Amino acid sequence: MAKTRWETEPEKLLRVDEGFALSDVDPDSTPGFDGDEEKGEKELKRHVDELADLQERLFAESRAGGNRRILLILQAMDTAGKGGIVRHVVGGVDPQGVKLHAFKSPSDEEKAHDFLWRIRRQLPEPGLIGVFDRSHYEDVLIHRVRGFSAPDVIEERYDIIRDFEQELVDDGTTIVKVMLHISSDEQKARLQERLDRPDKNWKFNPGDVDERMLWSQYMDAYQIALERTSTEGAPWYVVPADNKWYARIAVQRLLLNELRGLDPQWPAAEFDVEEQKKRLAGS
Repeated sequence: MAKTRWETEPEKLLRVDEGFALSDVDPDSTPGFDGDEEKGEKELKRHVDELADLQERLFAESRAGGNRRILLILQAMDTAGKGGIVRHVVGGVDPQGVKLHAFKSPSDEEKAHDFLWRIRRQLPEPGLIGVFDRSHYEDVLIHRVRGFSAPDVIEERYDIIRDFEQELVDDGTTIVKVMLHISSDEQKARLQERLDRPDKNWKFNPGDVDERMLWSQYMDAYQIALERTSTEGAPWYVVPADNKWYARIAVQRLLLNELRGLDPQWPAAEFDVEEQKKRLAGS
């Protein structure tokens, strides 16, 4: 296995367990990693091929009847780097093996169903790495902050989410839930860059400033969601995100850790390989 610069297993440092407090996490920190940005970028490149190989094995396994799949859930305040994770981490594997969906404000059709209806429609099939850019957690985050749903409805949803995720785990899905934790100051700087650079203007949404005004309420909502829905089968990981390079290697490590644990194998050929070699040679 390739040399690593991780001095402590990040999956242990970043995992949300009993007693976790979001306010104790420094968004500018790099838990478990002993290098700087340059070393971090090298670390990311060092494991691209391994991640791609493991994903291809998972995909091949599914073609032979395997039922396992990965679901990476990315939640964060705006500008925290979800897109960068998709491009620089997940983007290193074969696109055939990835199902990406970015959840926006629900449509009228989606509103006519329960809040998990649109989520179920986007779940990855066996062999794939599914990526949710935002997810069903919007229904206990922005709904709590903005009052889009009654408090008793939101309280009920935490139980529904836990049961739903356990259902997925029981059916062969490995869930990796990541909150990219950016600081208010860093978000402000990134929003300012979007305004200052003409090539970034298109990424700016005036509504992001509105949500900034509710920062503390969002942090409270995240704390509650993390506490209520981090389970043994589907734990949360809070990844400091002020340093984009660190967030990327941390999420890559989390995915690698799960795929290594699954240890997918190439399926055995259902034909006589030597016979087919002879046939090919004579063709």
